Amino acid sequence: MERINIQKHLLTGLFAALITVVVLRFTEKNDSIVNESSIISLNDESSESNLQENKVECNNIDLTEASTKSVEAVAHITTEFTTEEITYDPILRLFYGEDAYRKRKRHGMSSGSGVVIASNGYIVTNNHVVQDAHTIHVNIGDKKYSAELVGTDPSTDLAVIKINDGDLPYLEFDNSDDLKLGEWVIAVGNPLNLQTTVTAGIVSAKNRNIDLLTNDFDPEKNVFPVESFIQTDAAVNSGNSGGALVNSSGNLVGINTAIASGNGYYTGYSFAIPSNIVKKVAWDIIQYGKVRRVFLGITIHNNNSEVSRELGFQTNKGVVVAGISENGIAAKSTLRKNDLILAIGEDTVSSVAEFQAKLMMYQPGEKLQLEVLRGDRKVDVVVEL
Repeated sequence: MERINIQKHLLTGLFAALITVVVLRFTEKNDSIVNESSIISLNDESSESNLQENKVECNNIDLTEASTKSVEAVAHITTEFTTEEITYDPILRLFYGEDAYRKRKRHGMSSGSGVVIASNGYIVTNNHVVQDAHTIHVNIGDKKYSAELVGTDPSTDLAVIKINDGDLPYLEFDNSDDLKLGEWVIAVGNPLNLQTTVTAGIVSAKNRNIDLLTNDFDPEKNVFPVESFIQTDAAVNSGNSGGALVNSSGNLVGINTAIASGNGYYTGYSFAIPSNIVKKVAWDIIQYGKVRRVFLGITIHNNNSEVSRELGFQTNKGVVVAGISENGIAAKSTLRKNDLILAIGEDTVSSVAEFQAKLMMYQPGEKLQLEVLRGDRKVDVVVEL
C-alpha cells in the first residue's frame, strides 16, 4: 500500500486526541489495511436490536443504481512529481560555509480520484491530487490514459485534467444547495489504492469552514481561499481526494476533499466541495483557462448574539460588513460599514462560508443584489460587479 501524505494539515480541535484535517492524497509505498480480526464485534441484545432497526431504515433507500452509475464515471488518478528540497548540514558548514546548504530533487508518486464531467474527457479532481505533477495517468475501468492538465484553482483546491476519449460515461451536476441534512449520499473513489470503492452516509452539515486552505492565502498569486464544505459521515480515506459525492439520483453533489481525523484515517468526519462551486470553477477553467472571480472589496465576519447586541440587530443571522475598501467595487454602491447582509439575490446567508460560496457563482459584469439590515430597517443594495 502507500503512506499517507499529510503535508497539508491543521488543528481543528482537542477532543481526546489531536484532530487534524487531512487531504486525501497518497504518496510512496508503506501502508497497511486493518484486517477483520481487529474489528470489534457487537454481541449484546441491545446492539443487535439497534442494528436491525438501522437495517430496516437503510433498506428503504436503494442506492444501487446511483452506485452503478457513479463507478463508471469515477477515475483513478496516479501522478509522478518532482520537488526541490534544500537540506542543511551544520557539520558541513564548519568546512564549507554557505555551501552547506544543498539543493536536491525528490521524485515521488501519488494517487487520488477524479470525476468525469463531460463525455469528451474532461475530469475534475482536487488541486492537491495533481499538484507538482509532471506526468498524470488515469484509469477508468479497464482503460488506461495519459492526461494533460487543463488548469488549477488553489483557492478552492480544484483542478481539471483531460484525456483523449470522446465517448465516456460522466456524472451530471446536481444543485448542492438542495441537499438536506440527513439526506443519503454515497462517496465513490479509490481509498487506500482500492479502486472504485463505494461507501454511504448522510449529510451531517453544510457550509463548513474547516480552515483547510487558510495557509494558502496569497494575494500576489491571486489565491483567496473559499471554504464551504459539505460534511458527511460517508467513509473516505486517503486516495478518495477528487472522488465523487453523489446523491440517491446518481448525480454529482460534491467532490470529496478531506477528513478530520486524529490518526490520518477516517473516524467519522469527511468533507466535500459543493457541486455548485465545482461546476462554476470547472467550466470557467475549461472556457477561460482560469476562474473568473468577483471581489467586492469588503471585510466581513459572522454575526452572533454578542455582535447583534452591540450593533442593535434583532437577529443572529447574516454576515456583518466590518469594513469597505476605498478602491473596491462595493465602495461605489450604497453598502455601508456595519450593514448586516441577510441575502444574496433570493438566497439567504448565515455565515461567511455561505456568503463566499454564493458570491462565487457570479461573473464580472453582472449585478449583485444584496438584502441588508441597516439598524432596524431592511435595505436593498445593488453592486455592479
